[in-house]
Amino acid sequence: MVAPAPPLLPVFRSRLQGDLLAVLLVVPGTELTLTALAGRTGGSLAAVQRETSRLEEAGILRSRRIGNARLVSADPASPAIAPLTELVTLSFGPVQVLAEEFDGIADVDALEVFGSWAARHHGEHGAPPADVDVLVVGSPDRDTVHDAATRAEERIGLPVNATVVAPQRWESGTDGFVTRVRESSRVPVPRR
Repeated sequence: MVAPAPPLLPVFRSRLQGDLLAVLLVVPGTELTLTALAGRTGGSLAAVQRETSRLEEAGILRSRRIGNARLVSADPASPAIAPLTELVTLSFGPVQVLAEEFDGIADVDALEVFGSWAARHHGEHGAPPADVDVLVVGSPDRDTVHDAATRAEERIGLPVNATVVAPQRWESGTDGFVTRVRESSRVPVPRR
């Protein structure tokens, strides 16, 4: 069965395709193996191989082999890369952008996107996200978190609202905000 088009931007054939493009386009120069792409997107190796082959045939991606590994990256010669990168960054890119901008911030135990963007990413229908809500569990410097959110906002093109929650508060789960976030759709942001 073919997965339906993703509600974040239904012009893509699947959420996997959008996630692959986000991983490869949002951070320029990214080159990953098919296995690494499967790990980063949550897709099966076979599905990732099919999607990357389609995108390569379309001239959006390129690949090269080193031994048995197939390394995939964006094709910078494609005239579609710049406008496609803008669309992908807006619709699928927040996780990639947040991973990069929040990289190296000390005392962050978990980083997740919640709210309408996460809900659309998980296939819940509704209005397009007007912002990106980020949960920061830990005790980081709040000015550093604010600076990272501001940089991410400039790249994504949507307001980025970062909420810092102390680990004890998150673990207790006793207040209304923590309960609502725990029960809502969330998308983990990989820590480097």
